[in-house]
Amino acid sequence: MADAAMRLTSLAEELLGGPLPVRVRAWDGSESGPEGAPVLVVRHRRALRRFLWRPGELGLARAWVAGDIDIEGDLYQALDLLSGVVWERGDAPRGGLLRAARDPRLRSAAAALLKAGGTLPPPPPPPEEVRRRSGPLHTKTRDRQAISHHYDVGNDFYELVLGPSMVYSCAYWGEEGAAGLADAQRAKLDLVCRKLGLREGDRLLDVGCGWGSMALHAAREYGARVVGVTLSTEQAAYARKRIAEEGLTDRIEIRVQDYRDVRDGPYDAISSIGMAEHVGQVRYREYADRLFTLLRTGGRLLNHQIARRPEKDEAAYHVDEFIDRYVFPDGELSPLGRTVGALEDAGFEVRDVEAIREHYARTLRAWVANLEADWDRAVGLTSPGRARVWRLYMAASALSFERNRIGVNQVLAVRPRDTGDSGMPLRSRAWAG
Repeated sequence: MADAAMRLTSLAEELLGGPLPVRVRAWDGSESGPEGAPVLVVRHRRALRRFLWRPGELGLARAWVAGDIDIEGDLYQALDLLSGVVWERGDAPRGGLLRAARDPRLRSAAAALLKAGGTLPPPPPPPEEVRRRSGPLHTKTRDRQAISHHYDVGNDFYELVLGPSMVYSCAYWGEEGAAGLADAQRAKLDLVCRKLGLREGDRLLDVGCGWGSMALHAAREYGARVVGVTLSTEQAAYARKRIAEEGLTDRIEIRVQDYRDVRDGPYDAISSIGMAEHVGQVRYREYADRLFTLLRTGGRLLNHQIARRPEKDEAAYHVDEFIDRYVFPDGELSPLGRTVGALEDAGFEVRDVEAIREHYARTLRAWVANLEADWDRAVGLTSPGRARVWRLYMAASALSFERNRIGVNQVLAVRPRDTGDSGMPLRSRAWAG
């Protein structure tokens, strides 16, 4: 295929019905497209087969993870530009573009692209993709497998990406922007502790405790006695090591346990930071009920959770294919209103909601910078495909937060007393106990 880039650009624009906003460099070294724009590098013609047999996001994701395509230039700008032509114009139906295209002109363009990619069947998905899942959604076994896929990829890899704080959720940045990532994560943990009104000797349940950072902060700075639960064996081992090194084993217990199996309440406070996204809509009321039962009367819950924008037709909501196959299997996002409603239905009184969407965009950009700064080591700690998954999902997520496609909220709720007294200060935003 002589001058492959020009031919690819022409055919892509015919299929998309508009100009391609990025420059293209093909496997033969040819280039085409707007000067100065980010470059979509098509390293191998098999990328075309991946995309044509699975049009839209998943086909592109497979080509990216496999290294068949890459971006040169500003990754964020490239993703922003491509989102307008790949996602906003809609994905083609499953079964391949040739079956989907009814317009003879489009079918001809698709056939030409398929010929350029070779006539063989599509390559198998990259090994990093989750393919075989069985049984109903959000059973304990299936949830444990999903959590393992995402979190049991190596603690050294997460240290590289997250930095010394080992906090894998939205940081809390100051207005002046001078603080670094570690300071912003410390500020977030302290904010959670203050919202919960933690005092010396309080029992705290940290649901989805990760690598133990919240538990350590609550025990060290506030004197709390903490039980942290996680489904990840690697996280639990890492957290226990940190706790022992700080001499806090008498105050913190880390369990590999499903939150549904916790039976030793009541707790004075519960923190759930970046965990509820794994619960699933079919289980969310059960989640809220369980936490309500585990909390003492007058106790506080801090639920820190990513939220999506509401759909006009909620039945049309579907999980992002790339995220589901490569990042968070079976993860689901709910609108903020549904989360608040479920907590209220369970009996909680919701006392405060703080939206921190812009904070997460900045956090994700910091993680991407960490990954890119030590790329070769990151690849060595996992695999080239896994490192590429994390770079793509974190950069794309940063843009989604910036563009208000998704948000993140801290919801503070109380298990009410029979008297109606919430136990909260009159001006709660001071976050005194």
